[in-house]
Amino acid sequence: MKVYLDDERATPEGWVRVWWPEEAISLLESGQVTELSLDHDLGDDAHGTGYDVLLWLEEAVATRGFVPPRVQLHSANSSARQKMVLAIARIERFAQEQRGG
Repeated sequence: MKVYLDDERATPEGWVRVWWPEEAISLLESGQVTELSLDHDLGDDAHGTGYDVLLWLEEAVATRGFVPPRVQLHSANSSARQKMVLAIARIERFAQEQRGG
């Protein structure tokens, strides 16, 4: 399953649209997500951002051996995007360590 987290953009064909971080996390927990595309700003920062999904994913990979899906970003927020890129790098590093590499 390919999951697309966004509050405004049109959902690409073949992707499952979610609006909030907890929806994306719930699908990740199902173990069925193969790709994840994240926006940062979702219209209500108090409700969460795409970065919150990455924080959950980082913790799951680092502490539980969760196998992360392929992650991409489609956020236009340049400063938040940089923070998210760094989080993805940490997730990939933890995943590589889990694989013994």
